[in-house]
Amino acid sequence: MRVGLQGSASYPLGRQLGSCLLLAALLLGFGRQALAQAVVADLSDHLIAVTTGFDGAELLLFGAIEGDAADIIVVVRGPSEEIVVRRKERIGGIWINNHKLVFDGVPAFYWQASTRPLEAITSDRILARHGIGLEHIRMTSQKGENGDPATFREALIRNKMRLGLYPEANGQVTLLGNKLFRSDIFFPSNVPTGSYAVTVYLLRKGKVISAQTTPLTVSKIGLGAWVYAFAHRHSIFYGIGAIAMALFAGWFAGAVAKRA
Repeated sequence: MRVGLQGSASYPLGRQLGSCLLLAALLLGFGRQALAQAVVADLSDHLIAVTTGFDGAELLLFGAIEGDAADIIVVVRGPSEEIVVRRKERIGGIWINNHKLVFDGVPAFYWQASTRPLEAITSDRILARHGIGLEHIRMTSQKGENGDPATFREALIRNKMRLGLYPEANGQVTLLGNKLFRSDIFFPSNVPTGSYAVTVYLLRKGKVISAQTTPLTVSKIGLGAWVYAFAHRHSIFYGIGAIAMALFAGWFAGAVAKRA
């Protein structure tokens, strides 16, 4: 299941027209706001509904800028979470978790896109100041037992990349003339639920001159949402029910096998 709009090359005619109308409305309807803020952006949808069979989603980010041509950087940050990173060591011929470090404020999902490669737009100092780029993701190490924090941080990011939650490839922001821009944001099937922030940075001569943050929600709906909520609110009853269903399935399979 995909929501929102996809790449223009594969759009049906109606969706292409809809995309053009959205961009035109943004430029005309928010003209005064753009003059005040220098950049105005919005999403094709502010809710990603996770249902049974959900296989990812794609949203369209579109916007307008005021003034001369500039560079755009888009960063999507997922809900913050606490993560414990453990490192295994071989002691006495057995691999055990010997060291650990707790990180707080870790984005569950992180995605970025830009009009050009980040190193061609601005300095590493500016990127670090705004938390742009995988190496500059903001998180704090809460407590740990030995070990180098940088090593544990690299391992955390590497695992997130392996899960597809921190895409390594930089997304593309396309400028349409000198006023409009757009970008397609893809969310994988294992995207965590929660509140997201989509931040658009406007840069000129390597400096951030304006930024806007748009909220986005990823939420479970339907039967899957009910089961998820019940499992968390009534874990004991959920566990008993799961065991009962497993026993019944085993008994039923045995009964069918005997009759056969």
